[in-house]
Amino acid sequence: MSDGGLLSRATRKVVGKAVSHGIERLAETVRANGGQPLDLVLPDGSRLNFGQQPRVVMAIRDPDVLPALAQPTLGSLGEAFIDGRIDIDGDIIAIIASAERLAAASGSPATARIAAAMARHTPKQDLDDIKRHYDVGNEFYRLWLDHICRKLRLQAGERLLDIGCGWGGLILHAAEHYGVHAVGITLSDNQFACTKERIAAAGLEGRVEALLLDYRDAPARFGEASFNKVSSIGMFEHVGRKNLPVYFGVVRRLLRDRGLFLNHGITSPDADSRTVGSGVSEFMDKYVFPNTELPHLHLVVREMAAQNFEVFDVESLRPHYARTLAHWSRRLEAQLDLARKLVSERTLRVWRAYLAGSSLGFAQGWLNVYQVLASRQEADGPTELPLTRAWMYR
Repeated sequence: MSDGGLLSRATRKVVGKAVSHGIERLAETVRANGGQPLDLVLPDGSRLNFGQQPRVVMAIRDPDVLPALAQPTLGSLGEAFIDGRIDIDGDIIAIIASAERLAAASGSPATARIAAAMARHTPKQDLDDIKRHYDVGNEFYRLWLDHICRKLRLQAGERLLDIGCGWGGLILHAAEHYGVHAVGITLSDNQFACTKERIAAAGLEGRVEALLLDYRDAPARFGEASFNKVSSIGMFEHVGRKNLPVYFGVVRRLLRDRGLFLNHGITSPDADSRTVGSGVSEFMDKYVFPNTELPHLHLVVREMAAQNFEVFDVESLRPHYARTLAHWSRRLEAQLDLARKLVSERTLRVWRAYLAGSSLGFAQGWLNVYQVLASRQEADGPTELPLTRAWMYR
């Protein structure tokens, strides 16, 4: 800390009087409210302390970033980190939390919501968006990505479709451990190639299939009522709110009557499905999930019901996701040298910020994630499911 927490003369000369006062007022506001364990290292090497013994350090490499620090948002700080204009030292999740408190102290609370524009979500647009998000490099994802397989009551000989199959983890596990015939569809070339390799390596070519296919084309490819079970894990965020009737309608057409559908996806906690403020949504749209739209849970359930799905179980995994993302983040942080051999420094910074920021977002309640289990109900009668949930938690 220099000059009792005031900016140095050299920094004042570079950034100007108004900006200097803005940064100092922000630091004073933070200190007056108990402080943060944060040091800001300025371009001339001087330090500005925020009232507590620092556990994290934010180093400003580019003086042009300083004006934004007078009234920071999570989005502006995240973008500066992606561009290499800010470096960080310390636990990245703690740094993201500190950045959120700075944004809140400046009058830019991350919990504010802004209205979201409706994206087009044409097949071509969805293909381009999926390639931007997933075609980064399979080895990079293997550092921390796990797969999910539960709740569908899979039985030997059944046909399972996984919409947005990722790297094939679910369909391979389902075939190996439950004896199903599994099909996975994706729009990502990298995921498709990796899944094909994994199927061949496991010797499951006759029981597991991967296809490059848009979900909207699935009924024409497979036929009506051609699957006993359908899963969709972390895919419907890319569908778009206006396309939810199409999406759930496609699933209904693919399932036999009484077939089960598990939809796992991130949702907005805002009843009007508006997005997170403080520049977070803009950051996500630009760097991580182009044209992503997160509906509220009530909209998901309503659109499923409109397609003759009976919702059987709804489970929030928000606290689990906060911890899971923190675990993924720490695993990535522990392997940064390896990750730098697999992706560019800029891509790595995007994912470091995304994982740590998402962990904070789920912990704070800015996002939620639900698994919704439903049965296609065309004829009258029972759901063919047990009367208790004991089978889900064996």
